[in-house]
Amino acid sequence: MWGMDEFDRYRAAMNEKLLGSGHLGIKRFFALDTQAYEDGALDKKTKELLGLVASTVLRCDDCITYHIKQCASVGVNRAEFLDAFNVALVVGGSITIPHLRRGIDRVDQLLESGVAKDQNLREPHEH
Repeated sequence: MWGMDEFDRYRAAMNEKLLGSGHLGIKRFFALDTQAYEDGALDKKTKELLGLVASTVLRCDDCITYHIKQCASVGVNRAEFLDAFNVALVVGGSITIPHLRRGIDRVDQLLESGVAKDQNLREPHEH
């Protein structure tokens, strides 16, 4: 499993390749994704938690890692992460358990490192 730094580097490089391709549909989707997580009737924290639950149910480890980082950047604490993981487990069933294991490992890495809220992890919302 990749460390957080490796994940960030790879994700940024591949997003640059995709967005640099000039493909209008890809650019539009990335823009839509960014806008969906902005404050609205629901705040960013709630939307990121929803993204985390959906990503867990869909069993997308990269998406789970991404939303864990975004959640941490808006102040989600360990108890809130565990509640979100519980919702994902109830909705997605036992097949999500391996993803929950990796997810809680990522959460603990971020929270124990102290960078979650200290550094500005908030970035444009681009999976």
